[in-house]
Amino acid sequence: MNNDNSMKDSNESIGEAMMNAAAGTEAEQKFRPRIHRQMKEPKQAVDAAQDKKISELTNDLQRTRADFENFRRQTEQQREQYATVVKLATVKKMLPLLDDIDRAVAANADTLGPVSKNIEKTLRDLGLTRIPAEPGMDFSPSIHDAVMVEGDGDVEKIAEELRAGYYYDGEVLRPAMVKVVKQ
Repeated sequence: MNNDNSMKDSNESIGEAMMNAAAGTEAEQKFRPRIHRQMKEPKQAVDAAQDKKISELTNDLQRTRADFENFRRQTEQQREQYATVVKLATVKKMLPLLDDIDRAVAANADTLGPVSKNIEKTLRDLGLTRIPAEPGMDFSPSIHDAVMVEGDGDVEKIAEELRAGYYYDGEVLRPAMVKVVKQ
């Protein structure tokens, strides 16, 4: 039994030694909380610095996205404006050609009548329409350009259309050149 007691004592002493080793000495136990605290503070400081950096990068990313969206919208708007300007310039260059076609149709109405209707349809598709200026209509200085005036009356009527005028997308591109009679 002695042997059992000595073994029991030796097991207890080994257990106590292991507990003491795990717990450390009293001096170690006094410094352990300070060491543990020192390790936490830098980690919190690092976390705060990382959070600040993440916030700055997020803000930079949001600004960059907004700048890109503004650039994309502005580029699209410029592209649309450029397309409108090019289309308008093309239509303006076509006006003398249209005048020549009108004269040719007037000289050969039977032969060129169907071609004229086809051209008018194409012009409407482009947003170009003729300004009405038939003889007997009231004269309107906003859409008609009077180059000749006859008579002494108060009412101005169109006597003859000398050159066709055109609307482009609802706005006057070129006023109709007309001869006016005052009645």
